[in-house]
Amino acid sequence: MQIDLRTVAIKPLRNTFDHLVERFGDKPASRYQEGSYNIQQEHIFHYRPSWDADRVLFDKKRTKIQMKDWYALKDPRQFYYGAYTITRARQQEAAESSFDMIEERGLAELIPNEQKQIALDILLPLRHVEWGGNMGNAYISAYGYGTVMTQACLYHAMDHLGVAQYLTRIGLVLDGPDALDKAKDDWMSGALWQPMRRHVENLLVLDDWFEIFVAQNLVLEGLSYPLFYDHLDSEFSANGGTAISMMTRFMGEWAGETAKWIDAQIKVAAAESPENKALLSDWVKQYRAVTLDALTPLAKCALGDKAAGVLEDVLTEFNARCAKLGLAV
Repeated sequence: MQIDLRTVAIKPLRNTFDHLVERFGDKPASRYQEGSYNIQQEHIFHYRPSWDADRVLFDKKRTKIQMKDWYALKDPRQFYYGAYTITRARQQEAAESSFDMIEERGLAELIPNEQKQIALDILLPLRHVEWGGNMGNAYISAYGYGTVMTQACLYHAMDHLGVAQYLTRIGLVLDGPDALDKAKDDWMSGALWQPMRRHVENLLVLDDWFEIFVAQNLVLEGLSYPLFYDHLDSEFSANGGTAISMMTRFMGEWAGETAKWIDAQIKVAAAESPENKALLSDWVKQYRAVTLDALTPLAKCALGDKAAGVLEDVLTEFNARCAKLGLAV
């Protein structure tokens, strides 16, 4: 008996889901498109929230920024859950390798005491700033509008927890559990940290979710990450603290990656209308001044006489970045 096998091409009745056909037409969609577009809940709200009866649960009016199409705020990284977790898992493996090498070879013991103390005084309390970043982005994810924006902010919130955990681990490597208690005391009552603590706590009570995005993700991160994980990191490396730089590797890489996403959101929102551009520019100018006031004492403590020059460089780079995004700052 002989059996002949042959290939039969079966044409699919349709190529993707109905909600994607409405936007992209009937053609194969990417995983990012499947998990991001046209899935923002807009109808069938059973009740209005009792704590805000003038608005529906997911309401476009929760921000002063207005967009004709909220799905224009897409993520250039095209992160959906699978792509996000795979990327972070790879980065975590690299970070874990650095920590393992430092602990196995006792490299932390070789760090000069002065550099170690700067790391304990400046880097460790930053984990409380990261917690504020987590809360702010979680708020955006809960009350923002447009899945392409809210899902990316949820990932960003979790990344802030990851950075806080790495900062905690740096403290454990350098000085054990007591370092964490000292950092908390500094955050709660140390004069050096009170401007930053006040700023972070003020961000926690903002109501407009896009204002939080600008104040936290663009301004605070845009000024503080280059200061701590670029300029201060270079000082660590130049003065025998290479092991500290190895432990902050994730932060530097993460800041560069997420800046592309943040810039894309601001650029698209600013180009939408003159009103959006004016509002975004005003927010940047408002929070840039407050953030610089909070960072100045920290920079002086960490960098000494170099602080003023470094802050000026950071500010110049930040202003150029904002101008490139179309803002009038």
